[in-house]
Amino acid sequence: MPLHSGLKEYALTSAFKDGRFPPIDRKELSSLVCGVSLLVDFEEGDDYLDWEVGRHGIWIEFKDAKGRKKSATYLPEVTKEQGWTKEKAIESLLRKGGYRETKISQEFLDSIFLTRYQSRKAQVTYQDYLDSL
Repeated sequence: MPLHSGLKEYALTSAFKDGRFPPIDRKELSSLVCGVSLLVDFEEGDDYLDWEVGRHGIWIEFKDAKGRKKSATYLPEVTKEQGWTKEKAIESLLRKGGYRETKISQEFLDSIFLTRYQSRKAQVTYQDYLDSL
């Protein structure tokens, strides 16, 4: 997706269509801060532990017990903010992605396809936006 149209689409979705929050109201504009994480430098990992906490975001793909393909991702800052080890992050990510088995075997862990990436973050206030017009 082109960056400009993607930013516009996701900004509108975040502001008005995120079911977790009420839509943004006009009187909230002056207090808004808009942040964007651009995901860059995607690399295939050698295994599910081939990444660095705090440096890499991780995207995993796996198959559930019925053979359906599942996936989930965490941005680079998530694992560091949570204080997770790589193993704990992978377990959490599997659950986020829909893995429902009680036990996670080493054989299953070895079947995970991992992609690591980094992010570049930027943020602006509403006043920054007005100043740029």
